[in-house]
Amino acid sequence: MNRTLRSVLAVLGILTVLLPTSVIFAQARQDLRIPDILGYTTLKCDFHLHTVFSDGQVWPTVRVDEAWREGLDAIAITDHIEYQPHKQDIPTNHNRPYEIALPRARERGILLVKAAEFTRDTPPGHFNALFVDDINPLDTKDLVEAMAAADRQGAFIWWNHPGWKPEHKGWFEIHTTIYEKKYLRGIEVVNGQSYYPEGHEWALEKGLTFLANSDMHGPSPLDKTTSELHRPMTFVFVKEKTVPAIRDALVAGRTAIWFENKVLGRQEYLEALCKAAIRSTDVRREAKVVRFTLRNDSDLPLELKQAGKLGPRELNLPPQTSVRVSINTSAGGKPVQLSYTASNFLIGPEKGLPVRFVVGSDAGADSENKPAEN
Repeated sequence: MNRTLRSVLAVLGILTVLLPTSVIFAQARQDLRIPDILGYTTLKCDFHLHTVFSDGQVWPTVRVDEAWREGLDAIAITDHIEYQPHKQDIPTNHNRPYEIALPRARERGILLVKAAEFTRDTPPGHFNALFVDDINPLDTKDLVEAMAAADRQGAFIWWNHPGWKPEHKGWFEIHTTIYEKKYLRGIEVVNGQSYYPEGHEWALEKGLTFLANSDMHGPSPLDKTTSELHRPMTFVFVKEKTVPAIRDALVAGRTAIWFENKVLGRQEYLEALCKAAIRSTDVRREAKVVRFTLRNDSDLPLELKQAGKLGPRELNLPPQTSVRVSINTSAGGKPVQLSYTASNFLIGPEKGLPVRFVVGSDAGADSENKPAEN
């Protein structure tokens, strides 16, 4: 080994000891292409995560690093208030996970929301309180009093995994009480690998904010996020990338959720996401045939099923792909309207989003895709 090489290796050895591993071996971030809509910025969020400070298996900074790697913008560590199985090894300190994770979150550019989980028998179940200043006043026996203490701090409270225990599934009197007091403002329609259609219905009926979260306890198993394999997440449509702006959006219900290959939420937000993701280009007319390219510029898969008389029966557009479409029409030079249902954009349980494409008549011009009119 020559002297120069030995010198280089010696320097690298010293740096490995003195500097964090992340400095030597830079961690790559997966950038997720989710459209901004309606004048808002779309943030990718997971607001339900656990660490060793309750029943999780990782240190708080690990949650930040996982979120960075998987392309998220904001997270909340929601350790249980009442359930502390590691307290013989890690003393109960409800505010400590946030304090530990915050410097790493600032370094990574991840927004960290201070939060905690109320852990009660089902019914009533578990609830998360986001945007609290001090978690200690929430550690009280009566759930309504605990929620009142969170509300006084400006918390946003939502119901976790409402169908977690099927034998106790339902909307009970306690839920009506906290809903009428305006403590309960959101509901977890998706938790981990579980989708709760009753939660979907309650979100629509009662005006609750849609949320989807991983509820991770162990290390994240993902090396790479794809449209088929990713943690469930909440899309939050914010005016600016700040924690207060996230709170404003959650209170206003400006969210949608991404679960497996599906996007769920209120129709206005799913329409905007679909319209921003898809565009038709390169329109050509030949006698009674119109040809165009349909593109999906997002990381959201789109599964379109024919709802009208024109066009292919199915159009599947995986992320960042395009298809060439030919349509027989007698419309002459007039724009062609195509009606489809985005079957994996759910505006209700098993109810896909109606979509209409208007394909223009000018060769080479971009065409317009619009939500269907009900």
